[in-house]
Amino acid sequence: MNNSWEIHRAEIKDSLLIRGGRVIDPANNIDKIADVLIVDGKIAAVDADIKFSAQHEYNAAGRIVTPGLIDMHVHFREPGQEAKEDFVSGSKAAVAGGYTTVATMPNTSPVVDNAALVRSMVQRANDVGIINIKIIGAVTKNQQGLELAEMRDMIDAGAVAFSDDGHFDDNAKIFMNALDYLHGTGKVIICHEEETSLVRDGAMNEGRRSAILGIKGRPSVAEDIAVARDCLLAEYTGGRVHIAHMSSARAVEIVRDAKRRGVKVTAEVTPQHLTMTEDLVDPTNSATKINPPLRTQKDCDALIEGLLDGTIDMIVTDHSPHAAEEKDREYIYAPSGFPGLETSLGILLTDLYHRNIIPLSKLISKMTYEPAKVFKLDAGTLSIGADADIAIIDTELEWNVDAKNFYTRGSHSPFVGRKLKGRAVATIVRGDLMKLL
Repeated sequence: MNNSWEIHRAEIKDSLLIRGGRVIDPANNIDKIADVLIVDGKIAAVDADIKFSAQHEYNAAGRIVTPGLIDMHVHFREPGQEAKEDFVSGSKAAVAGGYTTVATMPNTSPVVDNAALVRSMVQRANDVGIINIKIIGAVTKNQQGLELAEMRDMIDAGAVAFSDDGHFDDNAKIFMNALDYLHGTGKVIICHEEETSLVRDGAMNEGRRSAILGIKGRPSVAEDIAVARDCLLAEYTGGRVHIAHMSSARAVEIVRDAKRRGVKVTAEVTPQHLTMTEDLVDPTNSATKINPPLRTQKDCDALIEGLLDGTIDMIVTDHSPHAAEEKDREYIYAPSGFPGLETSLGILLTDLYHRNIIPLSKLISKMTYEPAKVFKLDAGTLSIGADADIAIIDTELEWNVDAKNFYTRGSHSPFVGRKLKGRAVATIVRGDLMKLL
């Protein structure tokens, strides 16, 4: 297979008929062979053997047709860090991975902590984004954890959620005030959960592997303490918290117990935390340096169990590209994170679906319907009248991960060189065929 990809944007103003794919639409409990008709950028019909003379047809036989994938945790680096990524390169990476809706985090330069910035970013997304880009605002001013940001004003400007991602809000009183402040708005606070005093200067999971390598660790109990605190504050205030990029087995138990008590808590996990462990950390390759760090097989198993039983609501990429010169440093000094939009679906299909660990329908639900439900997005469905945001997936297609073929500006990925099985072969946004293999 030729791994060189090109995005083709074909404006389909009239109609497109997707023929004969396996349609998986968790929002409507659909899993069957069917056609999907798109008219004027909207879903017009989902049924077997649709009789309609469409302007364009796409033969999806042997492939999966789903709502476009949703990622509520990406870093597109605008404003101020465009050398790492911007809305254009990030959009292309999303399209290549089957994503049609993403939400970008506010830890930029400057931090997105006011309505004017949110408004300008919404406009920027509308002007240059080839997918649906949602904006997440900061909880506190400059993400310093000292004073609440203008969250109500940011909601009016278009913010879909709030987060101080990259920082744990140590001041419990300020965090509780934030939950109270958002009460009644329906908006969620996305929480980066690592108790600061326990992880300072740590570069990987604290345990056997960190001791062998002589690298200072970040203990899983730091995540557990933070998750427990925020679940308790959500229970006390009636506010909504969403646990970002879970990595700890104990944290899964804490969230599971909180949900049983009726606490308004949801959670997410990344493909890397589901499929990789600390044993893969190589001090000579900073691609595996992420935050929170890769942990143990026990943690991976607990995260998978949490996905299967509903404790964890969604899968996100935490797409975090960095400039090459930043990552090409000693492990302990390199920034955390790597690009994930173009590889995540392939990793999940290869390591979880094809190994019969998680059913395909469950993976699709965690990447479409469930994130849309948690964040109250008008997305993640093939319902009649919905925007025609669609991913067409070939679960059997084998391909090699090559950073030279990435659309993202980040190149340091721990998946480079891997042979994967399954990827998106076409992505449709509001009826426009955006990518075709």
